Amino acid sequence: MRHFLLLVLSVAVIGSAIGVVWSRHLHRQAYIALSTLENERDELNIEFGRLQLEQATWSEANRIEQVAGARIGMKFPTDEDIVVLQP
Repeated sequence: MRHFLLLVLSVAVIGSAIGVVWSRHLHRQAYIALSTLENERDELNIEFGRLQLEQATWSEANRIEQVAGARIGMKFPTDEDIVVLQP
């Protein structure tokens, strides 16, 4: 009976050790995945900031006015070009 109990306890200890090793392995894999996703998030945040800056640059009033004047010949009307209609 004593040998049987010793065998059962030995199997339980070995099983427990294998369980600990397996859970540590899963933890390390999850940590690696987390680190990869955090790095990707940081890179995307940097790119998003650059895109916001680019959008702000392209949508400035001066930039739009320059493009409108250069590409399609738009200009501010002079006083002679303005017509006021009376009801």
